[in-house]
Amino acid sequence: MTAPVSIKSVSHSFGDFQALTDVSLEIGSGEYVTLLGPSGCGKTTLLSVLGGFIDPTTGEVLIDGRDMTRVAPAKRPTTTMFQDYALFPHMSLRDNVAFGLRMAGMGRAARYAVAHEMLDLVGLEHAAATRPHALSGGQRQRVALARALAVKPDVLLLDEPLGALDLKLRRAMQDELKSIQRRVGTTFVHVTHDQEEAMAIADRIVVMNAGRIEDEGPPARIYRAPATLFAADFMGEMNHFPARSDGASVTTAFGALPGLQMAPGEAVLCIRPEAMRTGDGALSFGPGKVAASAFFGTHTRVQVVPEAAPDLVLTAHLPPSEMPEAGNRLTLSADASAFSLFPAGD
Repeated sequence: MTAPVSIKSVSHSFGDFQALTDVSLEIGSGEYVTLLGPSGCGKTTLLSVLGGFIDPTTGEVLIDGRDMTRVAPAKRPTTTMFQDYALFPHMSLRDNVAFGLRMAGMGRAARYAVAHEMLDLVGLEHAAATRPHALSGGQRQRVALARALAVKPDVLLLDEPLGALDLKLRRAMQDELKSIQRRVGTTFVHVTHDQEEAMAIADRIVVMNAGRIEDEGPPARIYRAPATLFAADFMGEMNHFPARSDGASVTTAFGALPGLQMAPGEAVLCIRPEAMRTGDGALSFGPGKVAASAFFGTHTRVQVVPEAAPDLVLTAHLPPSEMPEAGNRLTLSADASAFSLFPAGD
């Protein structure tokens, strides 16, 4: 099953601390949404409001058009999967997956049939009689997912579910989560602080900061054309430097950059390291001195101090075949379409 979610003007405070402020968000049926942001931004509080573990101070939560704002977690069409998988060590995988159905009063044969179906979905049907201690971290994560899906929630809430896994396994599980979500069609709402994870799995990313939504949209748009300076910086490495807009063009220490429009005033111009290159471009940063250079396999990460702005350090990701040494002179440039522009103080 699956359902849309509507969050309307939700605010919540813990004493004097304002955790959420007037948050509104629409989540489509069958959509995979990630709530992304730093610690303390409100993403876990919002997930707890969706799951019924916290009653918001103000606002409403609707699931499939029904008001769930004050409904207890057990009576909501949601299931929450936590970072601590909380599998019962004395139970087989089959009994772990069937536990929620047992609590709901389903008979043994029926619940075991569902448990085997869900274990097959995550590739562990062959290990149904095994206990959790015999599994790897990734396998335990799969069992927890199977258990969450066994009760057929309309909305699955995932709270940092991959945080305990190592990098290689986490990437493999990102692919698996996305694949399973596509197969079952359930609405997934996934909390993470990992930008790569959010971009790998989400249909839509919701960037949060200080209890508010900073930006929301498809991963490619959020990364390439962020709505705010915070979103730009949080979504990955970003060069930014002072500029000034006259309404028609932007002036920097490196010259004018036509085509970018903003109300006249002080501005911050941003560009991703991978958008910078050696050679000609709409804006040249002029010659500079290589301060550091490191090989990363897929690219060479270079830091350059430009002569035109010696207080800046520009970071560029160059092709792996280019390996300038520290102390070399290097001229970087970029196309106009690669820049983002924000008012100063945004």
